[in-house]
Amino acid sequence: MAPQILRAHERTPAPWKNGGGVTTEVLAHPEGSGTDDFAWRISLADVAGSGPFSAFEGVDRIITVVDGPGMALTVDGTEHVVDTRFAPFAFSGDATTDCRLLGGPLVDFNVMLRRTEAKGDVRIERGPTRLEPAPGTRVLALVLDGTASLHKDSVHLDRLDAVLLQDDEDPADIAVDGVLAVVSLTEVR
Repeated sequence: MAPQILRAHERTPAPWKNGGGVTTEVLAHPEGSGTDDFAWRISLADVAGSGPFSAFEGVDRIITVVDGPGMALTVDGTEHVVDTRFAPFAFSGDATTDCRLLGGPLVDFNVMLRRTEAKGDVRIERGPTRLEPAPGTRVLALVLDGTASLHKDSVHLDRLDAVLLQDDEDPADIAVDGVLAVVSLTEVR
C-alpha cells in the first residue's frame, strides 16, 4: 500500500464545536467520524480571539503553535504560556481551558486522542527523517513550515500538506526543508 497524501488545498474549514473559531480537519479515525465519536483527530485551527476552548471529555490533546505570537492557556486554573512556534504542549481535553492570545491571531496544530481508543505523541523534525510505523501504529507527518519530499515515491509536500503511513507499509525517508510534525498514533486494545 502506498502512503496516503493529504493536500492542504483539499480540506474544508468548519466552525469549532463551541462556535468560537474555525478548524480544518487533516484526518480523523474512524473515517467520517465527527467531534463526538472520533478515536483520534488531527486538525489545524485559526484562533482569531481569546476565549474558552471546547471541552472534549475523555480526550488527551496536544497543541502546537504554527503561526502567530502564541497564547496563554489556563488549564484547570493553571496558566501555561504557549508562545514558542513548533513546540508541542499536551493537556487534558477534560480540563476547563481558556485561551488568551498574546498579541494577535494564530494558527495551531491539534492532535486529539480519545484515551479509551488511542494514544500518540508529536515530535518535531527540522531535517531528514525516517517515517517508520511500528506494528499497530500509524504515522502522520505534516509540513508546518517550508516543504518536504518523500524519497521512495518522489512526492513533494508543500506547507500544511501531510502524508499518512499505515503499519503495514515500508518505512519512508523524508527530506525536510523547514519544519515537520510527526504524529505516531496507536489504537488502545
